[in-house]
Amino acid sequence: MKEKEEKMHLPKVSIDDFFTSQEERDAQKLEKVQKISITEISNFPNHPFKVRDDEKMFETVESIKEHGVLVPAIVRPKEDGTYEMVSGHRRKRACELAQIEELPCIVRNLTDDEATIIMVDSNLQREQILPSERAFAYKMKLEAIKSQGKRNDLTSTQPVQKLSVEVIADEMGESRESVRRYIRLTELIPELLQFVDNHYLRDKENMTMALAPAIEISYLSKNEQDMLLEAMETSLATPSTPQAKRLREESEKGTLTEEKIQDILDEEKPNQKEQVKFTYDKVKNYFPKGYTVQQMQNVIEKLLQKYQLQWQNKQYER
Repeated sequence: MKEKEEKMHLPKVSIDDFFTSQEERDAQKLEKVQKISITEISNFPNHPFKVRDDEKMFETVESIKEHGVLVPAIVRPKEDGTYEMVSGHRRKRACELAQIEELPCIVRNLTDDEATIIMVDSNLQREQILPSERAFAYKMKLEAIKSQGKRNDLTSTQPVQKLSVEVIADEMGESRESVRRYIRLTELIPELLQFVDNHYLRDKENMTMALAPAIEISYLSKNEQDMLLEAMETSLATPSTPQAKRLREESEKGTLTEEKIQDILDEEKPNQKEQVKFTYDKVKNYFPKGYTVQQMQNVIEKLLQKYQLQWQNKQYER
């Protein structure tokens, strides 16, 4: 009986174990770099980081042409036999532009949560990250950490040592409040969130909005945000932080209407110089159909410059 029990507990071995050394078996367990066709690699679902064909991208393309891809991407296998990108979206795009068909990759079996955390962490090391990218990255990582914590709680009686927000804040060197504020930005409609990115980029050609008022506006409903967007484009003005707080207060009271939004935007801001305003409805008939507000503004500025030159010439002739 005892001999039978001992046989039942013998470790399982394969035929390969008899013909390979321990070193060879250990090596097989190590991750290997393999070249994979970029056509077989799909992007990470809802990838929050934009891949831009900008100057840095073309620098990467030239580097890859000369030296190849020095750092392998990380992918995970999919059920259909293809792969999903975890870390390396910019390298993949650079290979496409360089007309290189294969990308060196490390294939790693990862859960959705593990893949999300690696994807976010690998991209947050970049030099320039837009507020919108940071916002959705923090949110995705927060949800992944919470999901992992729920699964761990099922098999562990140990209390959770840190809140998920604290984990992200510590890793990124930010305060918990800063992380929460960025995540609030994900509640903005895309057009308003773009204004926040424009502000970060110091975009002088398009409408911009600072982070503080954007946080307040994120508490408005989507319908209210749509009304605000229309009013902003009509007035060519964005709300200050005090104005944004008033908009939020009116929303929470259920009294925020189109008229109220316009009244708040039309209020003179502190230290604001007197302005000449042209509402969209008053000037749109003077422009071709389909002209954007920015195009209208550019034409008006050129006409004013021409008028100024003509006025100066008349003064000179006198």
